[in-house]
Amino acid sequence: MVLIPIKNDEAVYYYAQKIVAENWSVRTLRKQVSIKTFERTAVANTQLPQIIAESYDLFKDPYLLDFLQISNGFLENDLEKAILNDIEKFIMELGRGFAFIERQKRIIVDGDDFYIDLLFYHRQLKRLVAIELKIDKFKAKYKGQMELYLKWLDKHEKQDGENAPIGLILCTEASKEQIELLEMHKDGIMVAEYLTQLPPKKQLEEKIRQSLHEAKERIAKQKLLS
Repeated sequence: MVLIPIKNDEAVYYYAQKIVAENWSVRTLRKQVSIKTFERTAVANTQLPQIIAESYDLFKDPYLLDFLQISNGFLENDLEKAILNDIEKFIMELGRGFAFIERQKRIIVDGDDFYIDLLFYHRQLKRLVAIELKIDKFKAKYKGQMELYLKWLDKHEKQDGENAPIGLILCTEASKEQIELLEMHKDGIMVAEYLTQLPPKKQLEEKIRQSLHEAKERIAKQKLLS
């Protein structure tokens, strides 16, 4: 009864798969439909035409972190603490299969200390997932930072039988053209926005619709140029 009103066949198939794979209850299904999980996944998938195939449907854009209940003017450290306090809800928003490993994972390169904000492991992908939290708009320099983290993890933390680590950069605003030009997907890096306050339903729908439209236009342009 929940699926019948959905007009998009792809959305129905997506939710049906999730019901079977993750044993969703009717209540969970209604919640996922209401927060546009399929549409947010579709937006994220447009970043992944050449990335690891099994990562399809893994990410979302934007991520809805309204459950954190943090005030305006928060710092990255405040965001990390809020996520750790609500780690179960954060993992549910990330999706099935994520296991939390460490916060502020310390790595040493050339004698200098660096810290990965959040480190997860995805059971199905058999990959470490490094997550960087930014309280501003995406900047090109964030790519180099994440590349360093992923190469270090691949060299020092990846265990036998595991695949190469991947990264997720969460920003308040994703710079779509910069991300496209930097070809982030080729380096196993995903960029997504996050919302700490859930906007009105129509506003969220319009934001996702516009993001998906822009992403499809960029893909069509790339195909035309190639």
